[in-house]
Amino acid sequence: QGRPLRLPTLERLGLGAAAWRATGQWPAGLDRRDGFEGGFASAQEASRGKDTPSGHWEMCGVPVPFDWHVFPREVPCFPRPQMQAWMAAAGLEGVLGECHASGTEIIAELGDEQVRSGRPIVYTSADSVVQVAAHEEAFGLARLLHVCELAFAQFAPLNVARVIARPFVGTSGHYRRTANRKDYAIEPPGRTLLDVAREANREVIALGKIGDIFAHRGISQEVKAPDNAALALRLIEQATSAPDGAIVFANFVDFDSSFGHRRDVAGYADALEALDPALEVLRTRLRPGDLVAITADHGCDPTWRGTDHTREQVPVLLFGPGLAAADHGVRDTFADLGQTIARHLGLGALDHGVAIR
Repeated sequence: QGRPLRLPTLERLGLGAAAWRATGQWPAGLDRRDGFEGGFASAQEASRGKDTPSGHWEMCGVPVPFDWHVFPREVPCFPRPQMQAWMAAAGLEGVLGECHASGTEIIAELGDEQVRSGRPIVYTSADSVVQVAAHEEAFGLARLLHVCELAFAQFAPLNVARVIARPFVGTSGHYRRTANRKDYAIEPPGRTLLDVAREANREVIALGKIGDIFAHRGISQEVKAPDNAALALRLIEQATSAPDGAIVFANFVDFDSSFGHRRDVAGYADALEALDPALEVLRTRLRPGDLVAITADHGCDPTWRGTDHTREQVPVLLFGPGLAAADHGVRDTFADLGQTIARHLGLGALDHGVAIR
């Protein structure tokens, strides 16, 4: 049933046109055919996976040509040697879960037992990840982070991309995850745009979970925020105060964790419409020479079956003062974006990607 999207800023920037490039169809409500205020394209992922690290690293010039280690659907899904070594190192009597699960669902299911037993909830998904959830007060946030650091030491040698700490708070029937999530990630397997920028003494300001995704490499400052609304405010603040030549990199996590994985179509639409006015504010605050890029690290189609990421083309929108409107077609790799930003900032060429002209 649904309704047309109302995204005046994103429509002018070419979001509907990027969708048309990818699918041959114009989304309802985003059918502007001309008068765009920037460049648009769609991009295909060259990396083998559809996970968060691969997508982010590729857009910064480092595609991931190998397969990550993922866990089988059986229960328990994690290998015994690594689990036993981890629990011994962390002083854990046991864990709960050990299965594929949605994070919000498994916390609702096992949260009471986690609080009562003191055993953390451990689960995974179709991606290469170990997620560890525990009550921020009953278990302790510092302890949870330490436990996850020890888990990363055990699982990283298997080529598992990330261990994620998933603290939650609340009481029975009313648990909610907090903004104190922390990712322990393998470092990118090559020099990213962020590394190149730091080598040139440029500021690289990471908003949200960007620092975790890049294993805190190539970053000069990290700014945390709990949700899309707060991230939008931080983005506008940083974009208008950052020094010339800086990179401000934000990940709007709610689209993925709150709406995409939960297959909440209406919530996803509402979140887009809530972000659209903030992008217009950002656009009006830009200075001559500023360039803004909007894209995605993977798909998370809220209309698709299951709860995992999906693999499809992503939009690439480029805008800034004086930037001409242009159709940049379908790009063969997300790395074209990193190469474009490197050229714009006068940095050396990256190893992958073709700059968008």
